[in-house]
Amino acid sequence: MISVFRKWYDRYLSEEESVLLVVILLGSLILLATVGSIFTPIFVAVVVAFLMQGVANQLYTWGLSTRIGVWIATLMFTSAFFAFVLGLLPLVWRQLVSLAREAPAMVDRGRATLSVLPEKYPAIITQEQINLAMNSVQGDLAQLGQLLVTKGLSSIPGLLAVMVYMVLIPLMVFFFLKDREQILAWFTSFLPAKRPMLSRIWSEMNLQFANYVRGKVIEIILVGGVSYAAFAFLGLNYAALLALLVGLSVIIPYIGATLVTIPVVAVAFFQWGIGPSFYWVLGAYGVIQLLDGNVLVPLLFSEAVNLHPVAIIVAVLFFGGIWGVWGVFFAIPLATLVSAIVSAWPTAVNELAT
Repeated sequence: MISVFRKWYDRYLSEEESVLLVVILLGSLILLATVGSIFTPIFVAVVVAFLMQGVANQLYTWGLSTRIGVWIATLMFTSAFFAFVLGLLPLVWRQLVSLAREAPAMVDRGRATLSVLPEKYPAIITQEQINLAMNSVQGDLAQLGQLLVTKGLSSIPGLLAVMVYMVLIPLMVFFFLKDREQILAWFTSFLPAKRPMLSRIWSEMNLQFANYVRGKVIEIILVGGVSYAAFAFLGLNYAALLALLVGLSVIIPYIGATLVTIPVVAVAFFQWGIGPSFYWVLGAYGVIQLLDGNVLVPLLFSEAVNLHPVAIIVAVLFFGGIWGVWGVFFAIPLATLVSAIVSAWPTAVNELAT
């Protein structure tokens, strides 16, 4: 047993770089699983810095100085950030509260619509089953409404935290952009001078993370914005709330679009019933999903690493479980990181052996 372990160790962990990579990976997982929420502002600032670095680089190519480019990129982010927090979020919250209040009446209309099923299909469904399901849904919605009211009354500590984040995040984004080279040099000072495998993995993942984050944010904005325009034009209730859900659904491939279809169809059905307006909403929503999957995604992620759908789902479940929403957002690039490490590790060992 000891000899087997020794051979495995000599093959994969005999070099300083391999051991260091294991320590970095284990330390990162422990950090995310234990105190990841504490460092949320830092993670958010790093993500935004990735986004705005592309803007700053474009400004550099236009002849602007580094300092002016950093200031303009930071100002653009700060403006968009405050517009989202002070403009869109209050509107979405009001629509969510309104939807929670109207939900019991929607359930009653749904009960009346479904009451004809026992007469048509008595061997499959009964009136008691419909009543039991609707009572359960109505009870859950009532609890949701009470929770929203409670959160609204007891959200002062949360509002204070948001206010602190509204100051900290723009400041950190500015310094991450301004002192990017110094920060990276400080981190790399703790690594070995010769690190071919780590350099190869970092070079690949730096490009993958940046492209993925920028592409995904652009996709969220475009899909959410077009959805809001379509829903508002068609007169669908809760257009901002549903558009936000549709935009955020692109974070989870294959699953998000399926899940968000339920509230869109439900709101349209309870607002108009089965009719022309209902079909117009379904058609518009279907066209948006079709264009997103067949036009927008190939354009934004043409250079993305091809991952199997099972690998993506496993990555979403695993990283979402240990890091919440941010784990879901970064599931695909983190899965790409794992794939890059697995493919680079044996190559590095073979190169050393030869």
